[in-house]
Amino acid sequence: MTPALPTATDDTVTAWALAAAAGDSEAVDRFVRELQRDVRRYVAYLADDVQAADDLTQDTFLRALTALPRFEGRSSARVWLLSIARRAVVDSLRRAACRPRTACTDDWQAAAERAQPTGLPGFDEGIALWELVDSLPGERREAFVLTQLLGLPYAEAAEMSRCPVGTVRSRVSRARTALAEWAADESVPRHPAERAAA
Repeated sequence: MTPALPTATDDTVTAWALAAAAGDSEAVDRFVRELQRDVRRYVAYLADDVQAADDLTQDTFLRALTALPRFEGRSSARVWLLSIARRAVVDSLRRAACRPRTACTDDWQAAAERAQPTGLPGFDEGIALWELVDSLPGERREAFVLTQLLGLPYAEAAEMSRCPVGTVRSRVSRARTALAEWAADESVPRHPAERAAA
């Protein structure tokens, strides 16, 4: 899967954010439209929950638009926004950990699979890729998603992850190696629960 290339440069997106902070409503619209897909993909992978991605994306933009008047452009607006997205996911996971979950079925995995559209081109490959990426440890998954799927430079991914660039490179390399090995080995269970049981 090739990473989606942004249509606007980071400088342009940052300029839109600064203009939006000054009250330009058209700049707000451009800023949101340009980064909405990146934020949604990022929160879906971080939260490990595609179903919650829309809510987390909305929460991220609500937080960002509230904080936008304080944005000074010291970092790129993309990095700033994805940092807010990361905090939104962490807050969501903390809230979820405090609440008990109930289900009306014992077979939650089958219920989830029935709720997903099937028969679409690339559906099976997308699920397989999702499960492989989902199997990565959290830090490696985050580094892989930021650099390989969202197309962020390693330096920006390191800034977001609050770690050195070399650490991000190492995590991505290890993630690639693991994904290649798992994809090549058909006997390796695809789902983390299956892998833990094996």
